[in-house]
Amino acid sequence: MSDFINNFWSNYVIAATVLSILGCAILLWMTARKRVVADKDNTTGHVWDEDLREANNPLPLWWVGLFIITIVFAVGYLAFFPGLGSVQGKLGWSSAGEYKAEVEKANAELAPVYARFASAPVEQVAADPAARAIGERLFMNNCAQCHGSDARGSKGFPNLTDNDWLHGGTPDKIIETITMGRVGVMPPMAAAVGSADDVKNVANYVLSLSGSPHDSVRAGLGKAKFAVCAACHGADGGGNQALGAPRLNDNIWLHGYGEAAIIAMVNNGKQNVMPAQNERLTEAQIRVLASYVWGLSHNATTASAKP
Repeated sequence: MSDFINNFWSNYVIAATVLSILGCAILLWMTARKRVVADKDNTTGHVWDEDLREANNPLPLWWVGLFIITIVFAVGYLAFFPGLGSVQGKLGWSSAGEYKAEVEKANAELAPVYARFASAPVEQVAADPAARAIGERLFMNNCAQCHGSDARGSKGFPNLTDNDWLHGGTPDKIIETITMGRVGVMPPMAAAVGSADDVKNVANYVLSLSGSPHDSVRAGLGKAKFAVCAACHGADGGGNQALGAPRLNDNIWLHGYGEAAIIAMVNNGKQNVMPAQNERLTEAQIRVLASYVWGLSHNATTASAKP
């Protein structure tokens, strides 16, 4: 499949490539064809810096040969391999296709390794040292870039070592999240809450739900306005895993802590994306990875060490 968004860019690349090759050939032909009348001392008559004269020597044959070979190679390469815009070449080769073939070969070779974990419960897989080692490597290669090498996350990226789950922390939910990905949307709510002062009052009420430092007077005023937030986060701020709405009555703050951070969230909203991994990982790999992630918050290492 072409990466070009329309035919213009494909045609542009084709034209630029063909004209470049033709230009090289014409330049070589004109250089070989042109004869400069030389003086008896084989110079062209051009003099620089009083005594620097231009000689009328032909191009070295080795240089001309390499130039011709380069042109012939370019034409041959473009005939068999992609290079002319969307044209795939006679061999149909592509770097994406080669990568896909290598991945499929590697997955086939690793299939027996994952087969032993396919039917076992996630809890059991999480306690298996071999599965945990494989899961850790899968995590480092595919998840650590966002969630950190220690899986404790950072601002905007959830901590996977605690028991606070936006969409649920059961083995099935973790597998679902890894497989299909997630899109979390917090719409801007300032207009629904009211004035800027109302937003500030709601922010203080939200802080009060977790016992965080807050202005009690403003929190009292913001309680009624919190009703527009309760539709997702619950009347008590307990969150809603079906919607991916986080808890507001604990001390875990995904996008920043404090009055200013909450006000910014209400005013601007937020959208987070967890990309689906089902095109990168096999079903067996996702199961082992999910077992590893589940084990991070359930002391699987300790459990496996018990008699």
